[in-house]
Amino acid sequence: MRGDAHSSELGEFLRARRARISPQTAGLPDTGAKRRVQGLRREEVALLASISTDYYTRLEQGRRRASVPVLETLARVLRLDEEERAYLFALAGKDAAGRRERPATQRVRPQLRRLLDDLASSPAMVLGRRMDILAWNPLAAALITDFGRLPERQRNHAWLLFTDPDVRALHADWENVAHSAVAMLRREAGQNPHDQRMASLVGELSMRDADFRRWWAEHHVMLRRRGSKVLRHPVAGEMALDWDALTCAGDPDQQLIVWSAEAGSPAHDGLRILASWSTGQGQASPASPAP
Repeated sequence: MRGDAHSSELGEFLRARRARISPQTAGLPDTGAKRRVQGLRREEVALLASISTDYYTRLEQGRRRASVPVLETLARVLRLDEEERAYLFALAGKDAAGRRERPATQRVRPQLRRLLDDLASSPAMVLGRRMDILAWNPLAAALITDFGRLPERQRNHAWLLFTDPDVRALHADWENVAHSAVAMLRREAGQNPHDQRMASLVGELSMRDADFRRWWAEHHVMLRRRGSKVLRHPVAGEMALDWDALTCAGDPDQQLIVWSAEAGSPAHDGLRILASWSTGQGQASPASPAP
């Protein structure tokens, strides 16, 4: 069944990617005929990839396995970026060799927990699979929300972005941040199509939020690496922060997310204010939450 799930997702991904490319962009002549589909037709993708229409149709329908050369050609024809290309190969099962079975329940790695304890002046948290928030330091709780007061199933970055009005209001560019979160979830879902907790999370968010449903259907994929965001904090004010995602060598499914600001900047001063405020509030350190 693993192959069936990957084949279905592969077909959906190919359809979504060809729908975003116009014939003119692909270098095809404009015949002037009215088109009934958005983007490229199946036969046009097949023509550009130098494969038969039947072969490509079967590929989209999950009735044919693609070879590495065909995948390379399709990635070029569909103009996939690096992350989309890696996602395509993962869906086709070409990176499955050596993939290990993962335990159902994640626990934060001891090394990451120690790092959280040492990061007193920078907000930081550990994200696991499905963007689950596994651990955090006091400054991250002061910056985002009091994670310790949330039920464990709600300690999830994507869940909070779409369901918590305070977290939504915190992000000045919420739409871009939330859209990126969906793309990160979509990438992981494609790599692990039998993750029932992922399916439950996606199902609940799809029912709750129209934006999530629409963005999920777009099949955009993204990998967490680094970025910046503007937060409008009710205590520290507006802060432009950089963030970096550091992958744990002992468990690639865990990443340490650290926010920072250039010394002397208003955002750096805001973090100092926030640290002082959180200490005055007497917040207990939540870097070691109960399982």
